[in-house]
Amino acid sequence: MSRLLPALHAAAWTAAASVQARRSDRESWHRTNFRGRTVSLSGGIATAVGTLAGTASVGGAPALAGAVAVTAAGGLGALDDLTEREQDRGTKGLRGHLGALAQGTVTTGAVKLLGITAASLLAGTVLADARRRASGASGPSASFAATALDSVTSGALVAGTANLLNLLDLRPGRALKAAILLGAPLAAAGGPGAGIGSAVVGSAVAAAPTDLAETTMLGDTGANALGAALGVGLASHPHPAVRLGALAVVVAGTLASERVSFSRVIDATPALAWVDGLGRDGAGR
Repeated sequence: MSRLLPALHAAAWTAAASVQARRSDRESWHRTNFRGRTVSLSGGIATAVGTLAGTASVGGAPALAGAVAVTAAGGLGALDDLTEREQDRGTKGLRGHLGALAQGTVTTGAVKLLGITAASLLAGTVLADARRRASGASGPSASFAATALDSVTSGALVAGTANLLNLLDLRPGRALKAAILLGAPLAAAGGPGAGIGSAVVGSAVAAAPTDLAETTMLGDTGANALGAALGVGLASHPHPAVRLGALAVVVAGTLASERVSFSRVIDATPALAWVDGLGRDGAGR
């Protein structure tokens, strides 16, 4: 039952924030989705709030790391969603934003990328230090080197997962389904990341109805926040091999996104296309 509490907490906060966000809905939050329908970023705002509340309820180092990562990811995602300049909207992906930055153009996407990376490294440091303390490691130089490496790899996993989930947010429900499919096993496995995984599932389930109905969308606000929380859950795993394996998958997925279209791959793979279409109007594919 204790593993369900973060999910219930996150779901309740997401649902309550969704009601409030819809009441406060404004035209500046409206976007046009891939089918030309008007959707609201209120769904992403509510998801970020619910995810933050759910992770904060877990306690310990994962809660602190989650609070840092989710707050930064959601806040900077909102900055990108709401203040992106018209001329920067064609700049996409890591290559695009870093390329623009190299040419002296600071996009909101680049600010988001750098800010989430910094916050993720801080979150990774919190998790790495907690593991060091729990192991009772001694020896200043060895301990520092191991903790520094753990901090960097854990932080990279948090930042990478936040970015990757956002890259999946191209169709209604797609990023939410990915969060549920990854968060549920994490929650079921137990361990330090279980509560975070549970919170991710709770928030994603609560956000799904309006996202699938194409009345709201996650946007960078919701997708980055949910992805950052999922990354913290994965980075909380006690076994280095699991953390490094997850990081390798995230890096591979991110690099692949620069060359191939996820939507095209999903549509060409029957099993993935079936999962992707669940809960959506058939015409939405």
